[in-house]
Amino acid sequence: MLLRYNKFLKYILLFLVGGFAYGLIEIMFRGYSHISMLVAGGICFILIGLINEIHSREIALIKQMIISAAIVTLVEFITGLIVNVYLGLNVWDYSDRPLNFMGQICIRFTIIWFFLSPLAVFIDDYIRYYVMGEEKPHYKLF
Repeated sequence: MLLRYNKFLKYILLFLVGGFAYGLIEIMFRGYSHISMLVAGGICFILIGLINEIHSREIALIKQMIISAAIVTLVEFITGLIVNVYLGLNVWDYSDRPLNFMGQICIRFTIIWFFLSPLAVFIDDYIRYYVMGEEKPHYKLF
């Protein structure tokens, strides 16, 4: 319940959960990850959780999935510009993928994030409920 009153600790926990989950997904998919993915994943997880804080818990799950996929795609694009283009680390390159933008994002992964996003929504909601004592989650599909 301490996390209910300490926003800094709350967001550190959510950042770490999201960061490690994002890295784990990438390791399962590609066989490896990069530290920048921990940062990107943490930011994504916090932003996805804020959907309910900003809009209320009445927002339809499908709408949360669309917003979440857009969030992850935007964060991945910004991360790609910093890590791959500006710093030249070449962590990933989607140039060979159809419908890519600057080799940093592509429609295929936006669609994948759309279908994975309910996991982020549910995990965030239940961490907030069970660990932080926030409102019990409830969902409507449309």
